[in-house]
Amino acid sequence: MKTVKGVKKYAKKFVLNVKKTEIAKGIEQLEAVVRLMNENRDFRTFIVCPAFDKAEVKKALSFISKKTKAPAKVAKYLEYLYDEKALGSLPQIVDAINALYLEIQKRSKAIVTSPRPVAKKYEAELKRSLKKVTGRDIDIEYVVDPSLLGGVRIRIGSTMYDSSIKGQLGLLRDKFIEG
Repeated sequence: MKTVKGVKKYAKKFVLNVKKTEIAKGIEQLEAVVRLMNENRDFRTFIVCPAFDKAEVKKALSFISKKTKAPAKVAKYLEYLYDEKALGSLPQIVDAINALYLEIQKRSKAIVTSPRPVAKKYEAELKRSLKKVTGRDIDIEYVVDPSLLGGVRIRIGSTMYDSSIKGQLGLLRDKFIEG
């Protein structure tokens, strides 16, 4: 997939032009389009390929916006990305929009990866601990990865905390290789 330069620029444009009360809903609609792009290769080709009629593509984007009950500004934003030939980078743009939105709200997103689902009784304490570390409210996404064997891996932005057995074994292996 070709990545368009200026993903942050497109994300800022969205955040600046959509009402703050509509940003979360707008992100949901954009994520729905991303899912559709990922699930349906023909749809992705249709909205990204310049060989298709511009009016037809815009009509399809308008139809999707109406079906997802997207605010008018979200529909216009999709058309804007199409005109800028940046629609193919929508997944990266949505990630950047999410990051900006969390920044505005003074929140952070943590991705917690563990070999088994995290028990409900530990979720609140984990959230409190991460808030103490970051100084921000935390939204947590849980991912199960049995290959970790044990422990947990937490990513907040570009920072990684890895206490997984797999991660610790990797560090041990690196030390043996170094000598």
